[in-house]
Amino acid sequence: MKLASLFSGGKDSVYSIYLAKKQNHEIKCLLSVFPKSDESHLLHYPNLSWTNLQSQAMQIPQLIIKSESDETGNEITLLEKILIQSIDEYGVEGLIHGGIQSQFQKEKFENLCNKLNLKPITPIWNREPLEYMNELISENFVFIITSVSSGGLDDSWLGKIITKNDVFTLYDLSKKFGFNLNFEGGEAETFVVDCPLFSHDIKIIKGKKTWDGYRGRFEIVEARLNFNA
Repeated sequence: MKLASLFSGGKDSVYSIYLAKKQNHEIKCLLSVFPKSDESHLLHYPNLSWTNLQSQAMQIPQLIIKSESDETGNEITLLEKILIQSIDEYGVEGLIHGGIQSQFQKEKFENLCNKLNLKPITPIWNREPLEYMNELISENFVFIITSVSSGGLDDSWLGKIITKNDVFTLYDLSKKFGFNLNFEGGEAETFVVDCPLFSHDIKIIKGKKTWDGYRGRFEIVEARLNFNA
């Protein structure tokens, strides 16, 4: 099936593409809606401008649309618009959604798919958190944490590549502080710098941390595809 994929550059959206390709689907394009700010309930924000490098590394074209409002209804309208564009340009028949547990997100995207006669594809829905995180590492997904906003997650995690040992540390912290190990509730955001889908990894040359004592962000300032690897 020809698919479009909602794309934020984080672990869940990239891994969903990976699983869909393993199921012999054809990923025709990436769809990225850039929200006005980081207060979106549907869309991921940090470092979205660098998803073009991931698009190049996967050799999958990316369609981008920018929001002028943070209202959920406006985001759905923009997503519908860009989906219609993907149908017209690439003949897509379904939409990949990298949600795991958010029924709110799932219902919004499924309703949109029904409206446009598209099949929703949710490869990681209801995955067990610890198993899923370990699977990411085992499948050679390399990703960094780009934002934190939960008790138990301090600025030492910002910009950090997550290893298997880190997964168990995060698991313990998630039990102690009550956050979602998958970060689907926005407790943290991630950015994939390498995986089996990439022709070249992404080298982050310069980054900037901001931290207010509870919330923090790692902003990619300069990055490129690592053609020398």
